[in-house]
Amino acid sequence: MALKNMSLLTGATVAATGGTALVFADDGVTIPNGVHLIVPADADYQTRRTVTAKVRPATLNPKTNSYGKDKKSISYAQPVVLTDGSVVFNTIRIEREMHPSTSAATCVEFNKIGAQLLTDVDTDNFWANGSTT
Repeated sequence: MALKNMSLLTGATVAATGGTALVFADDGVTIPNGVHLIVPADADYQTRRTVTAKVRPATLNPKTNSYGKDKKSISYAQPVVLTDGSVVFNTIRIEREMHPSTSAATCVEFNKIGAQLLTDVDTDNFWANGSTT
């Protein structure tokens, strides 16, 4: 299957298995409404992997007396030193916006669908070469 006829699972169990723990620690960088983490095992500063997590809480609109959506985002960056000595940051960002009246179960289901969009075989060609067919 491909992106245009993909099939994802509702109520799925999504889990990482195997592998080796990649440990992160707070490095003290101030992020408004968030946290900045590093991989302390990365000794070379210019190639140190990082995670940045931020939240924008839902706020009440005084004109309409209704809440807007919250926004949560998390990004992972892995710097790479190119042959010319310049550094580029390979990055993945994940964002979720939900209205505060949304049930916790629905929020979890969104996360599971999001995980599948990153890992399901139906999206492999999209991630590998941008194919939207």
